[in-house]
Amino acid sequence: MEAQKLAFVFPGQGSQKVGMLAELGEAYSSVKQTFAEASEALGYDMWELVQQGEQSQLNMTETTQPVLLTSSLAVWRLWQAQGGLQPTIMAGHSLGEFSALVCAGALDFADAVKLVRARGQFMQTAVPVGEGAMAAVLGLEDAQIEEICAAAEGVVEAVNYNSPGQVVIAGHTAAVEATIEKLKEAGAKRAMLLPVSAPFHTSLMRPAGEKLEQALAELTVNSPVIPVVHNVHAQTESDPAKIKALLTEQIYSAVKWVSCVEAMTEVGVECTLECGPGKVLSGLNKRIQKSLTCLNVDSPSTLDAALAAVSQ
Repeated sequence: MEAQKLAFVFPGQGSQKVGMLAELGEAYSSVKQTFAEASEALGYDMWELVQQGEQSQLNMTETTQPVLLTSSLAVWRLWQAQGGLQPTIMAGHSLGEFSALVCAGALDFADAVKLVRARGQFMQTAVPVGEGAMAAVLGLEDAQIEEICAAAEGVVEAVNYNSPGQVVIAGHTAAVEATIEKLKEAGAKRAMLLPVSAPFHTSLMRPAGEKLEQALAELTVNSPVIPVVHNVHAQTESDPAKIKALLTEQIYSAVKWVSCVEAMTEVGVECTLECGPGKVLSGLNKRIQKSLTCLNVDSPSTLDAALAAVSQ
């Protein structure tokens, strides 16, 4: 495969589960070494938490975010060590954008794991637990969803454009619950609350954005070696100051994943490789663009299959 046809994509929250990357960690010591670096930066044994901890603990956003970033970087480093083809472009879903920027050399790993732990804390404290909610909506046009959200009492917004006919809404709990009923009346196949503790990517997250902006101001961001497509506007950016601004804006803006994938296919991408646990993005990508080959790497067998698939 020619390099310009390969994109790496990085998963966001929801892909974490106890025991993830276990086989990869046993087969390749570099995986555990990456987790050891994160453990040193954060002050707890992350590999032990991921392998032996409670799922409820893993689902707390201030834990989920650094764990997923570390998982993705461990897989990326392994791919490099195995001589895997270099992608020409990258994108990450929400938190995954930070993983992409670390792998693209724009953010230092130790800085980034601390930053995304703080991002999780900022997001959780922006709205008290119970006051915010998120819901997945299947089977309606984007415009219909936006119209129904706009008419609601209280804050409720479309926040993830995940694939055609799959949108996530979020906002005040009561407003989200009322909007779910309205969406069902309008013909949604499904509209259901998600097991998430805060209304991510809504305007309610602006206080978290202000704190993240301050945290980013103290960090060095480099121009990425591999371009990263940003969630906010589905374009790449090389200016470090603009990257910082986009990461701040992203916390209270919608994730335009459909547009991100379309931006990659427009520059010739024919294959996406999901770098990290699960294959949520692979499923979305295939629905966005049926002609895409969608690979994922989170085990020795998927690593071998992906290496074979892209070396042809």
